Amino acid sequence: QVQLVESGGGLVQAGGSLRLSCATSRTIFRFNTMGWYRQAPGKQRDLVASITTGGTTNYADSVKGRFTITRDDAKNTVYLQMNSLQPEDTAVYYCNARRSWPYEINYWGQGTQVTVSS
Repeated sequence: QVQLVESGGGLVQAGGSLRLSCATSRTIFRFNTMGWYRQAPGKQRDLVASITTGGTTNYADSVKGRFTITRDDAKNTVYLQMNSLQPEDTAVYYCNARRSWPYEINYWGQGTQVTVSS
């Protein structure tokens, strides 16, 4: 049924940019905090950035100043603009929707691969 659909991943050289998109339903979008997580081989899945329905953002220290998360209410879409990409950013990036009511639940996309070459 409803799902999160990521797009925009790919292969870029160090210093390049990518914009990831995550499209979802209006119901999920308007009542959930949206976020991006990433997971590299052998590593845990970590939060990259999140944005609440009120527009409050949160970023991992490793991406502050380089990545920007935004919401487009008209399109029910969240974006992650990634600039100055580094090889360390290589990972599968997952879109996430999180709600705390009536209980904590997380929705996940299938993931999109981001590969940054040296």
